[in-house]
Amino acid sequence: MNKNNHWLTPDWPAPANIHAATTLRTGGVSVMPYDSLNPATHVGDDADCVRENRHRIKTMLALPAEPVWLEQTHSNLVIDAGQSNTVQQADASVTNVAGVVCAVMTADCLPLLICSTDGKKIAAIHAGWKGLLGGIVSNTLAALATTDVLVWLGPAIGADCFEVGAEVRTAFVEKFAPFTAGFTQTNEHKYLADIYQLARIELAARGVEAVYGGDFCTFTDTERFYSYRRDAQTGRMATLIWRT
Repeated sequence: MNKNNHWLTPDWPAPANIHAATTLRTGGVSVMPYDSLNPATHVGDDADCVRENRHRIKTMLALPAEPVWLEQTHSNLVIDAGQSNTVQQADASVTNVAGVVCAVMTADCLPLLICSTDGKKIAAIHAGWKGLLGGIVSNTLAALATTDVLVWLGPAIGADCFEVGAEVRTAFVEKFAPFTAGFTQTNEHKYLADIYQLARIELAARGVEAVYGGDFCTFTDTERFYSYRRDAQTGRMATLIWRT
């Protein structure tokens, strides 16, 4: 973690021209229950506070441009961030243009960052269980047109805290049998879902083995992370990636 404690820097061997971060909930101006660095406009926070928080994020990370924010809908839609002039409905963005900032917002769902090993292509993905089931990870890799990549799994709800119904497990296993390894049964109708493991299974099936991160829990780490499942009305972390 950086010394200011307002963002995480991915621990991955990315090329030197790749820059990335996940903002934490500290360092902003929003008040409870959004305290304090909430960049999301759709959660009920004061618009002026959100605007100031976004300004602070851009300043503290020395971003080269305003992030390309998405209207996230738990879909499998991917956009080209370099071609976007307005907020678009999508749950991932890609670019090969220097200075374009791909960004997603999460509060339990899994943020994934991807960069090609040559440092020319990047992507940011918002992946809840619906997005993972729908193929958002595979669609993003297809949009990048390479699997010669590094992947960082950012802060998401931990495997011990994410309980889902049997119908969720059934949907995953019927789509791809190896997804079975991402679920642990707790009773007749409930399972614990390991969203990190589900992502790793999807990535491995696409030939991606260089996967880092995945050791956070937004639900239990109340000081650093927002959690929708824990608090319901809350802010969001921003996970961002750009290249020079």
